[in-house]
Amino acid sequence: MEEIMVRKDITPRPKRSAGFLKRFGISLLGGVLGAVLTIGIFYVANGSLLSPSSQTASGSPSAGNTKVSNMKVDVNSDVTDAAKKVQGAVVSVINLQKQQQTQSGLGGFSDIFGNDSDSNSSSSSSENSDLEESSEGSGVIYKVEGNTAYIVTNNHVVENQDGLEVLLEDGTKVKASLVGTDSYTDLAVLKVDSEKVSGITAATFGDSSSLKVGEPAIALGSPLGSQYANSVTSGIISSLNRQVVNQNDDGQTININAIQTDAAINPGNSGGPLVNMAGQVVGINSSKIVQTESNVSVEGIGFAIPSNDVVNVINQLEKDGKVIRPALGISMVNLSDLSTEQLSEIIKVPSSVTQGVVVASIQSSTPASQAGLKKYDVITKIDDTNVTTGVELQSALYKHKVGDTVKITYYRQDKKETVSVKLTLDSSSLKSNTTTQQGNSN
Repeated sequence: MEEIMVRKDITPRPKRSAGFLKRFGISLLGGVLGAVLTIGIFYVANGSLLSPSSQTASGSPSAGNTKVSNMKVDVNSDVTDAAKKVQGAVVSVINLQKQQQTQSGLGGFSDIFGNDSDSNSSSSSSENSDLEESSEGSGVIYKVEGNTAYIVTNNHVVENQDGLEVLLEDGTKVKASLVGTDSYTDLAVLKVDSEKVSGITAATFGDSSSLKVGEPAIALGSPLGSQYANSVTSGIISSLNRQVVNQNDDGQTININAIQTDAAINPGNSGGPLVNMAGQVVGINSSKIVQTESNVSVEGIGFAIPSNDVVNVINQLEKDGKVIRPALGISMVNLSDLSTEQLSEIIKVPSSVTQGVVVASIQSSTPASQAGLKKYDVITKIDDTNVTTGVELQSALYKHKVGDTVKITYYRQDKKETVSVKLTLDSSSLKSNTTTQQGNSN
């Protein structure tokens, strides 16, 4: 009988008979075959024997097999639809001004770079060769008629220009010319050859008087210049009829009865459209508040000129190149700006009258003088509109045309008076007058 060898670290078992070993071997073989069969069925059922191993050479499962999902998301919305309707009509407006005449710093090598007199004369065929980009803003094509396409923008975008260009949505630069400007409402109209904008659908104006606070609004334009042309930002109408008053670079008053929005408006957006969800232009973006007088930083307070006011102004600019507004022929100061001593010794209105516009001086042969108004009269109403400041007086007066008659309510010391004034004079005809405390005249 063969001797069974065992490892030294295992306790030896008693020897078994040959019959026992035979039976044990058969049982062992049956168990092994059963186990193999069971494991094989399990792997086949799970597909493990039908597909290649996911284990890579690097040991990381599915390494390098990441893919983009084939699922498509429909992202169309009111904002995307509205932007699409007007986006092609939005342009960048480039203000060109004459270069400063300075000597080249290139010395004897200037001719290499085209700065010699010969190269200057050869480049003079380009009409804007002596002009350089001074600033950029935005605008929108609102009408294509015959050979002309009209663009509205802000007056401060084109201020002091010596030449103008517009950058279309497709990147084409087109020469533009100025039709007219209105500093008071900060609006301007440009025109380009209609062939240059062939295929572009002009934007349409919506009714700004129907706007509601809280409704969505989007702003389009070129924030920070044409590098970001045709940018779209969205927000809501935050408020209506905001009185925004400031001065332009020439010291002229800008007075806008503005739409307030929190759609992002940045430098370069000026002149671009504020659009409703129907894709209609309801305002022309004009300004924003960045910081208060007390140095508090501000976000989300932008202003746009209402479309109804825009249409009124651009129709006049197209026709006359300017807006003709009526004038009274007075210089004025706010009643609230006077001292207690001035009120009691000079103006002498009732103590209940705390707001109004004081007539500081009157030019001869003007509507005010012909109606009998005098120095120190305090105007409190134009027709049925209360006026508490010179800006409000201008705003109420400018709703009328030359030739209209208005009713003016005023106090002459303690006596309340009413007079009808025929507006026979336009503001451009006013003679220069002595500057008052505020420098306002009308």
